[in-house]
Amino acid sequence: MRFSKILLSAALALPTVQAGLISYGLCQTGCNTVAVACYAAAGFTFGTVIASAATPAVIVGCNAALGTCSATCASLVLLAPIP
Repeated sequence: MRFSKILLSAALALPTVQAGLISYGLCQTGCNTVAVACYAAAGFTFGTVIASAATPAVIVGCNAALGTCSATCASLVLLAPIP
């Protein structure tokens, strides 16, 4: 009897993890959409700028914002899946 309760608990937990992964993908998509808009506002195309000492500060800012957003997605959504 106790074994069946453990299986039921595991089965109920499984969809929660899947929903968390979907939420994570949506969160990352939002981050990338904002990064593309940031690049476009600066007059650049996302994915075409090669990082160097001469990279414009606005692009460095866009990249930093993307990194912060992505890290926030990982820490909030992956570690605490949304049902």
